[in-house]
Amino acid sequence: MRYEEIQGDIRAGRAARTLPAWAGRVLEDAAAGRSPVAAVRHPLGFLCLPVERSGDLGVCLHIWTPEVRPVPSTTSPVHCHSWDLLSFVLYGTVRNVRMDVLEGPGTAAEGAGQVFEVVSSGDVDELRATGRAVRYRPGPSATHRTGESYTLPAGVFHSTLIEDGLDAATVALGRQTPGGGDLSLGPLDVPTHRVRRARCDPGETVRALRRSAHRIAAARPGPAGAAAPPGEPPSSGPHGCRHRSARR
Repeated sequence: MRYEEIQGDIRAGRAARTLPAWAGRVLEDAAAGRSPVAAVRHPLGFLCLPVERSGDLGVCLHIWTPEVRPVPSTTSPVHCHSWDLLSFVLYGTVRNVRMDVLEGPGTAAEGAGQVFEVVSSGDVDELRATGRAVRYRPGPSATHRTGESYTLPAGVFHSTLIEDGLDAATVALGRQTPGGGDLSLGPLDVPTHRVRRARCDPGETVRALRRSAHRIAAARPGPAGAAAPPGEPPSSGPHGCRHRSARR
């Protein structure tokens, strides 16, 4: 399935019938080495499987799993995208907290920080300290559960939390917007710096993908969710991973 077809299914209310089976096949093919798509370790705490990149459009599977330990962020979890996001929750509970961001310096108690511009080139992400001082605090939040979809416009600062456990996955659709940028909020005293990407151990990635495929099957109603698929390995808990930074 490609961007337009997935978008159509979400908007027409068909996604719960079509996307879990499709996503399960994508994950199983990637885990078995039958797909050229490789999982990318994201500093915001999830694995990203980039399924489609076509001009201004993109389709990814985002997977939060205890199989791979989160990578420490060099700025903060608060960020905004250069693209409009449409996501469908395959399993788990995802909460997006929008941030109220005010221009100008402030105190630590006021959530003072600065804006970083994130520019990626090859295996390196450059986080450019802009010197633009801001104050930020949590604003409205929205919770999205299995089978639900949500949108986030480009340029909206937010953080994403996983509730009711450590597992969740979404189908994420992105449409690039003209003139937008990928931004992150971080401490005032952190200068411009670069983070080099590194891959997770292949075995850990395979375990994470198979765990996610199992969770998708278990979340589907009826016989498909009654039991784990053959060969599902038991969870081995959090595992270490060499850092891989990818901001988009």
